[in-house]
Amino acid sequence: MATTATVALLTDWLERFRAAVVENQSYLTELDSAIGDADHGSNMARGMTAVVEKAGEPATVDALFRTVGMTLVSTVGGASGPLYGTFFLRFGTTAGAVETLDGPALSAALHAGLAGVLQRGNAEVGDKTMVDALTPALAAFDASLESGGDVADATRAAADAAAKGRDATEPLVARKGRASYLGDRSAGHLDPGATSTALLFEALAAALA
Repeated sequence: MATTATVALLTDWLERFRAAVVENQSYLTELDSAIGDADHGSNMARGMTAVVEKAGEPATVDALFRTVGMTLVSTVGGASGPLYGTFFLRFGTTAGAVETLDGPALSAALHAGLAGVLQRGNAEVGDKTMVDALTPALAAFDASLESGGDVADATRAAADAAAKGRDATEPLVARKGRASYLGDRSAGHLDPGATSTALLFEALAAALA
C-alpha cells in the first residue's frame, strides 16, 4: 500500500487510465452520442495512448505532467483535450520538481487541476460536466486525509465519490457544452466527461493501492 505517490506510481496511474479509456472507448462514445459530439471515447483513447507513448521516464512530477498536459492539448479535439490538458498541466506545476507527493501535496496538485478545469470550462457542480465527478472526489480525498487515512485510503475514497458524482449526472439537465443545446432532453443520460473522470480516479486508486 503506497504512502506517497512517486513518479513511477503516477506514471502507472496514467497507464491504467489509458487502459481504462481504451477498454471503455465504445461506451464513452455511446454516452457522448446521446448528448454530445459522439467523439469523447475516441478522442480520449487517442490522447491517452499518445500520452503513454511520450511520457518516457521523467525524473520529476512536473516534467511528467508537463508532457501529459501538452500532449492532450495537442492531440485531443473538442473540449476534452483543453480540459484534461489543463488539469494535468496545473497538477504538475503545483506539484513542482519533486520525485514524490505525500497526501497533502497530492491534494494540492489535484485541487490545482480542478481550479484549472473550473477556470477553462466556467462550469460548476450541477452543470452536468466532469466537474460533477471531480469536485466530490477531491472533497472525499481531503476528508479521508483529515480523518487519518493514508494516500491509498484517500484515493479509494476519491474514486468512490467520483463514481457517485458520475451517477448523479444522469437526471441533470445540462447547462454547459453541446449537451446544453438539448435542454430537458439531456436528462436521463450520464455525462461522458464525468464518466471518464470516474475512470481517472479509479485508475489512481488502483495505482496507489
